[in-house]
Amino acid sequence: MNRNYLLLFLFSILMTVSGLASLPPIDRDESRFVQSTKQMVETGDYIDIRLQDVTRYKKPIGIYWLQSAAVALSGEGAEAPIWVYRLVSMLGIALAVVSIGWTGTKLFGANAGLAAGLMMAAIFATAFEGRDAKTDAMLLACCVAAQGALAQVYLAARRKEPVAGHLPWIFWIAQGLGILIKGPVAPLLSLLTAGALFAFERDWRWLLKLKLVRGVAIVLVIVLPWIILISWKSGGAFFQEAVGKDMLNKVAQGEESHGLPPGFYMLTYSLFMWPFGLIAVGAGLQAINRFWDDPRLRFCLAWYIPFWLVFEAIPTKLPHYVLPAYPGMALLIGWLLTLPEDKANAPLKRWQNWLWWSTAFGVVVVSIGLAAVCIGAPLYLAKAFSWWSIPAAIAALVTGYLSFPRQLQVPLERIAAIAIGAGVTFSLLFGVIAPSLKPIWLSPAIRAAVDANRPCDTTVLASSPYHEPSLVFLVGTKTVLTDVDGVAKHLLADPTCALGLALVKEEQKLNELLAGQGKSAKRLTEIDGLNYSSGDKLALGLYRVAQ
Repeated sequence: MNRNYLLLFLFSILMTVSGLASLPPIDRDESRFVQSTKQMVETGDYIDIRLQDVTRYKKPIGIYWLQSAAVALSGEGAEAPIWVYRLVSMLGIALAVVSIGWTGTKLFGANAGLAAGLMMAAIFATAFEGRDAKTDAMLLACCVAAQGALAQVYLAARRKEPVAGHLPWIFWIAQGLGILIKGPVAPLLSLLTAGALFAFERDWRWLLKLKLVRGVAIVLVIVLPWIILISWKSGGAFFQEAVGKDMLNKVAQGEESHGLPPGFYMLTYSLFMWPFGLIAVGAGLQAINRFWDDPRLRFCLAWYIPFWLVFEAIPTKLPHYVLPAYPGMALLIGWLLTLPEDKANAPLKRWQNWLWWSTAFGVVVVSIGLAAVCIGAPLYLAKAFSWWSIPAAIAALVTGYLSFPRQLQVPLERIAAIAIGAGVTFSLLFGVIAPSLKPIWLSPAIRAAVDANRPCDTTVLASSPYHEPSLVFLVGTKTVLTDVDGVAKHLLADPTCALGLALVKEEQKLNELLAGQGKSAKRLTEIDGLNYSSGDKLALGLYRVAQ
């Protein structure tokens, strides 16, 4: 059994390691997180959260502390490369995979736990988040640990068995850490799960086995020290920004151009659960037909459905918001393995057949789409053919074929084969193909140009209109994000050492601004590419004052 946990941990690491170093910093969220952590390392201030000179009070401190610890262990200091920060996310996914394996084993048996863990390690959502230095991978680990403990407490109560003493500790520690990482998401998931179970059973007394008073005290011990410090340091601004603006705006209206109608997560399900979306839906539909007789199924459905519905109703939508719900579906895949073949493959109802075939269509579309991206992206964006595209596309199509089962119950061996196929696809896509798309990676190109043309050790770059946070992370915290007038002022303030970045088409305007002081701009090099965050094609010139 312990061997299964080790296997799942190592498999998850293997699934996410490719691309960790080769994939450049991703705009905009990842780069904002890592730049804020970098500034903590530079300043030694591990309480306040800042992005250059602006406070960044959107998320609590947890992920910044974890990334700072990774940087400290690397010995690289503020010069640590992006892969060091991503180690935290890779570890978060691995811990989540082991936790769902542990939960599945306790609920349904060793093979079920192994199947659930393999699925969580091999879906598109965790493959991406494990390579993205943000909060969501480590939040997932906290959510799965808390929910796994909650499931075992609930099941012990239903069976009238004693609750293992370590389970309440795991639940509350995971809740406290989850709050430090992303605020109320982990508690919300558990509250929705418990609320749905109460709606079915009209019984809340089992929750007393969580040792509520002691548990709340544990959470306060974890969370309160930093809350007090940041409240004092920010003068209360953290709560005004994080709760009053960030969280409430997401609930009340679409924030940061991410407002979308209900149904978004249903439409994107086949991509972010690929390649296990159809298998999970089949297991979920069978569970719906049996949940009245099995408290384990009630818990898994209560884990997934309420959380998904709440986030479908919230106007602000991003694909990773529903990631904490996916483990509930993973457990059901494991459960279906434990049934006799005739029961596992019992006929579905008419509406369930319609949903299954709709999901099957989604699997086909995503499998073909991933293969097309593997081949087409280098041709369209880099104007070159990548030989790595062929094995990546084949892996995507074969994996898609395997994930289209002839019956609802899928053997463990086939689940493992699907997971391996997905791993090959993601490793080539994120580790080789995506990094090779040079025109979309403007910030690394700008950094290379700055390093090649840096006139002084103290050189600072001013950039217009390219203001992506990855540029600040790669080129330096002192990078000035401004307009062309600001670039001119920056060059005039330090004509010997300063560098400026501006659109080539604004070169004449830049020279006119410099001419008033008897200076002119010398273009050192040109960087052409696509800013994928805005969709703008840019031709940027790197300038210094002509000597």
